Amino acid sequence: MRRSRAGIALAVLGLVAAPSLTAAQRPPARPAPRRARPAAAVIPTPRSILGFDPGDDRKLTEWPVLVRYYQALARASDRVDYRELGKTTLGAPFVALVISSPRNLRELDRYRRLNAGLADPRTLRTSAAAQEALRDGKTIVLITSSIHSTEVGGHLTPVALAYRLATDTSAATRAILDNVILWLVPSLNPDGVTIVSRWYNKTLGTSAEGSSPPELYHHYTGHDNNRDWYAFTQVETQLTVDSLQNVWHPQIVHDIHQMGPDGARLFLPPYLDPVEPNVDPLLIDGVNALGSAMAWELASQGKTGISINSTYDAWTPARAYQHYHGGVRILSETASGQLASPIDVPFDRLQARSRGYNPRERSWNFPHPWPGGRWTIRDIVSYQTAGAYALLVNAARDRDRWLSSFFTVETRAVRGWRDWPYAYVIPAHQDSIALATMLGILQRGQVEIRTAQQAFTLRGERHAAGTYVVVLRQPYAAFAKTLLEPQRYPDRRLYPNGPPERPYDVTAHTLPLLMGLTATPAPESLRVALSAPVAAPHAALGYAGFVATDLNPVPRVGLYRSYDATMDEGWTRFVFDTWKVPYVSLVDSTVRAGKLKEKFDVIVIPDQSPRDIIEGLPATRYPAPYAGGIGTDGAEALRQFVLDGGTLVALNEASRFAVQALLLPVRNVLEAMPDEDFYAPGSIFRLELDAGNPLVRGVGKETAAWFQGGPAFDVLDSTVVRVIGKWPDAPERLLLSGWVLHPEKVAGKAALLEVRQGSGRVILFGFRPQYRGQSLATYPLLFNSLQVR
Repeated sequence: MRRSRAGIALAVLGLVAAPSLTAAQRPPARPAPRRARPAAAVIPTPRSILGFDPGDDRKLTEWPVLVRYYQALARASDRVDYRELGKTTLGAPFVALVISSPRNLRELDRYRRLNAGLADPRTLRTSAAAQEALRDGKTIVLITSSIHSTEVGGHLTPVALAYRLATDTSAATRAILDNVILWLVPSLNPDGVTIVSRWYNKTLGTSAEGSSPPELYHHYTGHDNNRDWYAFTQVETQLTVDSLQNVWHPQIVHDIHQMGPDGARLFLPPYLDPVEPNVDPLLIDGVNALGSAMAWELASQGKTGISINSTYDAWTPARAYQHYHGGVRILSETASGQLASPIDVPFDRLQARSRGYNPRERSWNFPHPWPGGRWTIRDIVSYQTAGAYALLVNAARDRDRWLSSFFTVETRAVRGWRDWPYAYVIPAHQDSIALATMLGILQRGQVEIRTAQQAFTLRGERHAAGTYVVVLRQPYAAFAKTLLEPQRYPDRRLYPNGPPERPYDVTAHTLPLLMGLTATPAPESLRVALSAPVAAPHAALGYAGFVATDLNPVPRVGLYRSYDATMDEGWTRFVFDTWKVPYVSLVDSTVRAGKLKEKFDVIVIPDQSPRDIIEGLPATRYPAPYAGGIGTDGAEALRQFVLDGGTLVALNEASRFAVQALLLPVRNVLEAMPDEDFYAPGSIFRLELDAGNPLVRGVGKETAAWFQGGPAFDVLDSTVVRVIGKWPDAPERLLLSGWVLHPEKVAGKAALLEVRQGSGRVILFGFRPQYRGQSLATYPLLFNSLQVR
């Protein structure tokens, strides 16, 4: 039976009463009245402020200059408004442009309210309200750029796109302005725009021209800032989610990126399998249709080398917030140059094989290969701008379909899916910081959290009044479910019984495991009264072990910071800063200089390969002091530091460095093992611990640990090596969430060791205890390892 849109709305209204709104869900204050533009205002060209046209070879500029352009554009155009949403990690303005017709901009608040009704059908009290929202609403599009700052086309494409939309008078642009409200975030990482542009301009004409800067381009996360779309650890993520995603509920999010130079010129969806199973199928249909339509449009303009259904999958929510909030995420990846410097890529230097296609051969998803040749930043900006414009044309033309599909997805979510649990039950009496963190993530993702009004029993276990309950009959239930349940990544091989097919990112994201909490699915409706939605609890971060006393001095902690910058080092700094752990960063020259015990009690080496630690950046490309790693002198200095009584803490792959450089009586059983013999691409393992060891204080006999490319140890001399943690003896008990091939290879092997050497010790972690600021369950193991003995 076919239902009208209004009928669907009324059916939903009968299911669940409209909820009270949490702070994150309340509508924002009305925007300030728009200032009148001067009559016949001249729209500033990019060149008039930047000093060059977007796409000019070897031309980049820093963030303050780009901001001046966006401000000038908004002052001159009645199609553009400028908003400062807040400040970045390093204090730069984090900005957005809202672009639409002058009439739409005058009525922004009305269109926000209409779209909010479609986002939560329970708030549409009448069929007339549903009909109005579907009839009068606009397609809300969010375009974000330049989260990865070395992808420099993304610095400039928003300039070109905004200028086109502010000046063009074509029928296509008028249709966009009339039917679409575009929120354009010119950079999700403004700090990185300045870091990369400054380094590029400084090194022009030198051997370092076109190289990545010798520091992370996001202060804490580097490239991982695009893996933060469910944990919300960084201020830039929070500003985007709180000010745009959760307020405007876009039907379409377009995320502009770049990829390597030797494959396709442009990737667009459809994505490869697997698709995360909690994403509504209608959203995947929308992704497939829109990505293919964009590729078709660009091909009709003569652009070649466009691949679809290749390279990138849609498994992790870390990159796809909107897939759990009613909209589609369109990722575009354009081939890179050497930052803004042109490159030559002959056809025979293109990859002979890539994930899902061959860049040298025509195929159904790569119908017109690029012939090779010169590739410039103008090409990058051209492909990116044309892609974004094609998306906007589709959003305008198919406004009715985008709004009705959005409404259908949210209606299904409110009704619930038949094979899903009714709810997740989360006891209130658990670690207060971990509980506040996890519930805070859910609340920021607009998930409603309720509490039980009386005690009740679930699966034979008694739960007290005040227990938290997340009912999976609400608009953003999919976001809650994917974060609360264990993942079971499919066993995908390149061919039957062959090597594993690598996922694009990791395979697990189960927050209760990462944070050491319990969340139990309730298959049926609970026989207990529930409260209205409540706010997540708050807890102050900090670790008591770093408060100085007469008996317990604060340890002098050094954190190794390679110029060959690693994301794990940035995440370690982030954890130390947020948990108030005092430390000093050590660069290569400080390590090589020796006498480390005079300055430090503990030195931490984050996850990094032995070769990169020793060799660092190449001297043929980078000038002093950036070239070279710690070298053999630095390795000897670290050995002497331990002999003199220091504690060296090595995380994940850095443990391999410590074993090799300090000649520790330990063997990595996974050394040089091929993927077909053992593979775990970012999974959560069960970790068994020696509860009597001081390093285990605050954890218990068993916890969950994040395994990704780490070692597993055999002990060669038990007189100086103590096993603090190990993987279970039974292989079937190892995996808690994600994917692992041949778990028997690490079953029973050591995962956390203390090795005595001279007057000091080395703590070897075979996992990442501070993974992306999420693995609170294993934070105490890291913090305890820093304590002065």
